[in-house]
Amino acid sequence: MAIKTTRWDSAEYLKTDKDIELYLEACIEDAGDDPAFIVHALGVIARARNMSKLARDTGLTREGLYKALSPEGNPTFATVAKVAKALGLQITVQTSHKEPFKHQAQTISSS
Repeated sequence: MAIKTTRWDSAEYLKTDKDIELYLEACIEDAGDDPAFIVHALGVIARARNMSKLARDTGLTREGLYKALSPEGNPTFATVAKVAKALGLQITVQTSHKEPFKHQAQTISSS
């Protein structure tokens, strides 16, 4: 007997705000230096929440959102920020656990 499989879609399992928060945190952690991975995660969340409503809330077209959040998309930061805000998410930045960059002032002497 052959095993029947179906395609996995994370969007089907993002039912609550907590589900979305944990999913996005895991994606950001796994993304490393790959911003496309985070954009993909936003696309999954957008599909879970309702892409048509998101389009209305952002002022972007539904088709434009699908394209921007697709693996081939390359959205601007402004688009990512609009999508995040419309999804009820906030983009924040914090220092890493690595030693922070130390800026050393250089003195220029006149000759």
